[in-house]
Amino acid sequence: MNPLFAPFSLGNLELNNRVVMAPMTRSMSPGNVPNEAVIDYYRRRAQGGTGLILTEGTCVGHKAASGYPNVPFFAGDQALAGWQKVVDAVHEQGGKIAPQLWHVGAARRPGVEPGGDLPGYSPSGMFMPGKVVGHEVTLDDIAEIQQAYIDAAVAAERIGCDAIELHGAHGYLIDQFFWPGTNQRDDHYGGSLENRLRFACEIIAGIRAEISPDFPLILRFSQWKQQNYSARLCDNPDELQAFVEPLAAAGVDIFHCSTRRFWEPEFEGSDLNLAGWTKKLSGKPTITVGSVSLTADFLPEAGETDFKNAGIASLDELLRRLDNQEFDLVAVGRALIANPDWANKVISGNQKNLKDYDKEMLKKLI
Repeated sequence: MNPLFAPFSLGNLELNNRVVMAPMTRSMSPGNVPNEAVIDYYRRRAQGGTGLILTEGTCVGHKAASGYPNVPFFAGDQALAGWQKVVDAVHEQGGKIAPQLWHVGAARRPGVEPGGDLPGYSPSGMFMPGKVVGHEVTLDDIAEIQQAYIDAAVAAERIGCDAIELHGAHGYLIDQFFWPGTNQRDDHYGGSLENRLRFACEIIAGIRAEISPDFPLILRFSQWKQQNYSARLCDNPDELQAFVEPLAAAGVDIFHCSTRRFWEPEFEGSDLNLAGWTKKLSGKPTITVGSVSLTADFLPEAGETDFKNAGIASLDELLRRLDNQEFDLVAVGRALIANPDWANKVISGNQKNLKDYDKEMLKKLI
């Protein structure tokens, strides 16, 4: 029995297997609205056996939420109508889908539409520690942005999504509040860990108050940041416990623990990865991610300037950890770009026919 293909259920979410499509920005939605190519892209992954699809990052309805061209929004009649078609297409193939709700914060550069000349909005106006490049959010800004997340979550349930994910990783807005390097506020949203968690906890609690109790809420978080691959929010299990427990209490149902390489231990003295430790300390189900099924991770190392190609790697270590219940779900990223039918090939024992990942594949929706 391959543990990847055991069913999983939580609340109203019932999955045929443990395979999750990782969220991957594609920037192929002109006018910020998912089109037929986007609909077909997600349909193929559902048809290929993926249990749960996490969409690319979709911007909440705040004026400075977007930082990249042609990224879809999860607000406004046109964008939501486009997502409704995506949801219907995935469901027709027997799949489940959750939008990843996103605000880029200080990663925004003026000139991206929508938003035009607006700067990035962030807790201290910083994208990099110590360097103010944008707008330090006021309390009114915070309330407005939090409401945008709540509105997007409510819309997701209304159009038939199966769950939602909040993007709290990789140095974007929620993570900019988490990270002391970019959160230098001296009010109740900055300083102590409790204060730095407050922005996210209020969003989560606000969403929980407006959606059904059985509608799962996933939070993606990471130690590393696009600004600093070696950055850490938590240096030991005690610090991680202090981080995840308030988020779980606020209403997180599943933690999506983003690492660059799933097989790497998170803390000395244990083989557990970040998802393993988070499950142990929070008692919540977790998703592991990071170069699953591939021989190289996505990001360039220090001194490198380009993304990487990758061959197909063994799943033995992943399956051993999943069988040991270190984590509950497995997010597959670039291997699912190269192989829309990744899950069906693996379950049928046809892994040898999986295609290698080529970075050129990012240039179109296949």
